[in-house]
Amino acid sequence: MQCIASLPNWFQLPCDCLVVGVPDDWKSASYIGELDASLSGLLTKLLESGDVPTKANTLTMLLAPVGIPAKQVVLVGTGVSSEWNTSTAFRAAGTAAKSVANRRLERVRFVGFTGSPAEQRAAICGALVGSVGQDLLRKEKSLFQPEVYEWVGIEEENIKRAFAIGESVNLARRLVNLPANYLYPESFANEAQIVAQQYKLGIEVWDKAKLESERCGSLLGVARGSVKEPRLVILHYRGGDSASAPIALVGKGVTFDSGGYSLKPTDGMLTMKCDMAGAATVLGIMQAAARLQASCNLVAIIGLVENLVSGDAFKLGDVLTARSGKTIEIHNTDAEGRLVLADCLDVALGFSPAKIVDFATLTGACCVALGNDISGLMTNNIAWQSEIQQAAERFGEYVWPLPMHGFFSEQIVGKVADIKNVGEGRWGGAITAAKFLEEFVNKTPWTHIDIAGPAFLDSPKPWCDAGGSGALVRTFAEMLSGS
Repeated sequence: MQCIASLPNWFQLPCDCLVVGVPDDWKSASYIGELDASLSGLLTKLLESGDVPTKANTLTMLLAPVGIPAKQVVLVGTGVSSEWNTSTAFRAAGTAAKSVANRRLERVRFVGFTGSPAEQRAAICGALVGSVGQDLLRKEKSLFQPEVYEWVGIEEENIKRAFAIGESVNLARRLVNLPANYLYPESFANEAQIVAQQYKLGIEVWDKAKLESERCGSLLGVARGSVKEPRLVILHYRGGDSASAPIALVGKGVTFDSGGYSLKPTDGMLTMKCDMAGAATVLGIMQAAARLQASCNLVAIIGLVENLVSGDAFKLGDVLTARSGKTIEIHNTDAEGRLVLADCLDVALGFSPAKIVDFATLTGACCVALGNDISGLMTNNIAWQSEIQQAAERFGEYVWPLPMHGFFSEQIVGKVADIKNVGEGRWGGAITAAKFLEEFVNKTPWTHIDIAGPAFLDSPKPWCDAGGSGALVRTFAEMLSGS
């Protein structure tokens, strides 16, 4: 598909659908007046009568309106103008795009989605996300992207940037939505190689033999139960000064998580193809950084395993030796993601990064603490965490910090080994998981992002289909590219 700028006489040009953002103060919007004149005052009558609501994300459809060459007009409420921001822009455009994506269209034109450059990009990303669903393998698709999205009042360069970000969000969503018999460690590594080749990223893939020679005993322990061999993917993007240390992005890639011998119930296991969302997020960010030509250096470490049950699967009470040399008692085989990340973080340290951020669907405890729409932040460096939090707020995604007091570390002290892979009981589980990870970053500034809630939608939103959401790809693409 294409995203392009619309011509000035947008209301006189044919299209399959015209999407119009309608704010509460619609009388002050010049484009509403232009459209209303062509419709012989119909729009004003509908708005004044209250038949067209302006509340955010409400929809009104007009079929074959007389006076303009659009086959359909979709009026989407954008709410209070003073509250227009990147979040409301993303959702309003996504809601409108999703509402008309149930059929094949050639040309859809958007008007009323301006504001700051970041708000414009958010709207374009929202439309790209809203028109792509989880129906990857259905014979009869439920959502279709149009051939062309036109944007009124947005410059071509900003559209191009937004398109790169939106496609990267949808890359992450597609990977999360692929079932585990399609996406497993080797096939994910192949996907990463395709991205690396297309966007000129450096790439190295460690197979099982290489992981063994690198002493990645923690990651390999999790992988033992599956016939699908593990992989570790290292990606490089070099857009900054050659002397500048990279930012390390680390992603948890458990392509299916049965829980191992701490077996999940059926309902809890059904969507566990999504347990590689951290890895998908990192690959999406790397693609976006390359497409946006971000002025920074990045190294990505993606650990890929399946966590299954077999005669050789790791067991409760086992002791694994991580790449760093630290020994780990296994008290729960369903606390496997942190074991994968332990070795990935140690690999990341080998590139002497300026700072590290990891992404992981790590704990249900984070969902209990923050709900399903907010990612948890935990850190050893408040400045790095604050930078991420401020970027997320600026670009319309939701994160919140959790405390990392030293006494939480007492809960993961081992009796047989150096540490154990869970804390004491249910309380503070997201934090004790982060304290476990902190054991593997030394003093490097590091922030852990638990995306267990927002990475996968169990039910659809008005602006996004159920399944993978691509959470935080947009924030980091914007932040790293200096937007």
